[in-house]
Amino acid sequence: MSWSERPLQFCSADQHLLGILNSAAGSDGDLGVLILVGGPQYRVGSHRQFTLLARHLASQGLPSLRFDFHGMGDSSGEIPHFEAVEQDIAAALNAFQQAQPQITRFVLWGLCDAASAALLYWHARRDTRIHGLCLLNPWLRSAELQARVQVKHYYLQRLFAPAFWRKLFSGQVQVRASLLEFLGKLNSLRKTRQTTPSLSYQQKMAAAWRDFPGPLLLLLSGQDFTAKEFLEHAATDADWQGLLNKPKLRRQQLDEADHTFSCAAWRAWVETQTSQWLQQCLASPETASAAGSETSKSAVAHLSGDPLAHPLQG
Repeated sequence: MSWSERPLQFCSADQHLLGILNSAAGSDGDLGVLILVGGPQYRVGSHRQFTLLARHLASQGLPSLRFDFHGMGDSSGEIPHFEAVEQDIAAALNAFQQAQPQITRFVLWGLCDAASAALLYWHARRDTRIHGLCLLNPWLRSAELQARVQVKHYYLQRLFAPAFWRKLFSGQVQVRASLLEFLGKLNSLRKTRQTTPSLSYQQKMAAAWRDFPGPLLLLLSGQDFTAKEFLEHAATDADWQGLLNKPKLRRQQLDEADHTFSCAAWRAWVETQTSQWLQQCLASPETASAAGSETSKSAVAHLSGDPLAHPLQG
């Protein structure tokens, strides 16, 4: 399916924001994907992931908008915290809908703290236009959680690693410094267990996850501490109990992948998981049928590194 790509300028409060709109020629589907950018990056994404994802979706008849939050990329203003992008998301949804009037249902797609921002947006707005959430390695970090995960997944695993003992007996490990570091992590667990004022952002995310009526897609990387922190928090925190068993949740994990899915095969996995979920859970029958005929060709072109598969930049 042929597709187009063009810039889209819009305003959020007194700031000018820039996005890139990808759409399929002749598509009249009512579903669009708003790709939210996480961390200190702009609309292209690490390893061009957001650009490639948008083009992959467009090739299957699914339009998308990826944009720079204020203070990032080509948007004006100061760099925001992920808890302060609600207005930008609302402005992007409005601009997306104005540019593509046939779209009445939206999916928020986000990696890391952009996944958190998606949940926080829905918690604050209860925007009925949002029909699905696609969340990759959501950010739930706190000082206590970070220390707990490091103790569990780094220090304890290190004790069982043969390489550690070889270094220890050869004198390559500074025992005193390592012990003090380990004890410091344990001490930080005790110090950070305190009451937080009002609702924390983790509690707001849990409330949004619990109350959201539509389907959710959770994609996790097996070699990512952010993903491990998320799973640890969801398994041990009272507000998150049972939320990973939500009926409309689809959960997938790529064991060998890192936080940003940094190689082509891992990015292709994300694209495939996203598009299949959209087609099966949210797309109209007409869109799903048209997209199905394009899936295998698009995936092969991407994995082969064919330079003609994604000829444009930006």
